[in-house]
Order: sequence, then C-alpha cells, then structure tokens
Amino acid sequence: MSNNALITCEDVALAYEGKVVISDLNFEVNSGDYLCIVGENGSGKSTLIKGLLRLKATQRGQIIFGQGLTVKGIGYLPQQTLVQKDFPASVHEIVMSGRLSSRGIRPFYSRKDKSIALENMERLDLGHLRNRCYRELSGGQQQRVLLARALCSTEKILILDEPVSGLDPLVTQEMYRIIEKINREIGITVIMVSHDVKSAVNYASHILHLKNTQVFFGKTEEYVKTNAGKGFLGGFS
Repeated sequence: MSNNALITCEDVALAYEGKVVISDLNFEVNSGDYLCIVGENGSGKSTLIKGLLRLKATQRGQIIFGQGLTVKGIGYLPQQTLVQKDFPASVHEIVMSGRLSSRGIRPFYSRKDKSIALENMERLDLGHLRNRCYRELSGGQQQRVLLARALCSTEKILILDEPVSGLDPLVTQEMYRIIEKINREIGITVIMVSHDVKSAVNYASHILHLKNTQVFFGKTEEYVKTNAGKGFLGGFS
C-alpha cells in the first residue's frame, strides 16, 4: 500500500446473496486519481461499490482505507430512483443534508456547514435554484443537486454510480466536465461506475475493468491498447 493510497483492495472477493460475484480484486486508488469502473451488466460493479462503502462485507481479502479516510468521509452519488426524482424538498435542503454525517450529535447545522453547502451550490451553478423544489427541476439539474450534496460530505473522495444515466447527450457532456473540474481543480479523488466507456477513457486517469474478476487495472492510456480495452471500446483508438 502506497503512502498516497486512499483505498486499497487486497485479494478481495465479494458475494451477493451468498454467491461470490466478484473475486481477485487487487488495486489501489491514490489521492487525486480519477478511476472509472467499467464492465458489462452483472460484472460486479455495483457489488464492488457496496464493498467500498462498507455496505457489504468481504468474503475474502480486505479493503483498507488510508490517509484518515472513513466511510463518513466519502461523498456518494447513487443511481437515482423514481422516488428520489419526486422528492418534495428544496435544492438548499437537499444540498445541506450532505452535511448530516459530519454534524455528529449537534442538533443544528453550523456556520461552517452552511458555508460549505453554499460554496458547493455556487460551484455547480445552483445558487439561483436554491429555493426551488427539487422535483420541479430537469434531470440534469437534479443530478447537479445530488452531486453538490455528495460534495458536502467529503474533502477527499467521491464515489459516483452511473452519474449520467438517463441524461441527454449535451447534459451528459456538461456533467463529465463538472466531474473533471472537481477532480482537477479541487483535487477530489473520483471513483465512477460507467457504461459510457468511450467518454470514460477521455476523462479518467485509471480504468478498472471487471468481469466477475479483475480483467484490467491501470492507467487509461495502457487500457486502450489492451485487447480488453479494444474489445470493450468497439475499435475505439
């Protein structure tokens, strides 16, 4: 494990309903990385995310956190459900709720909590929407709200599960640019699950390709030269 590692997986296997669905995971995510996890449906991507979030125990091996990282210090953007899309709260309330895990036993949000929420709303161009009801927003605006909420939970790392799912192409590209900016300019480490491999290789520094085991882990420029990368990208070069 390097001194820079935020998360290290050592010989990890994870199960779903008692059946091992992914095994032999050996990789590490260092501070500042932008890791994209790719693979077909059923390849173990969602199960791995649950393992990283400590929502699922390992069958074998261990997932080690470094640099003082805790589960509470991870900003998480899950796949959106229809129930979430219809959530009757204001933009400001939802973004602020990202500070709940760091609030501890304090009954009210602190001045720092409010400042961080405001900063992240401005960062994602949501300031003018702060009093709008979340369910009245477009899909792209809703995703920006949830991303701002996730950012309020962390100073180190974001885990994003299919953050552009269901968005139109223009909004998708805007979302990718925002995530890249968060990674490069703020220095937040990003782990992103994506089906959109062609876009992933344009933005990610590292790729983890899963097929119920670890097919590839390494730098993006190396991945695009491999048979796995070429096959998955459909001749992309």
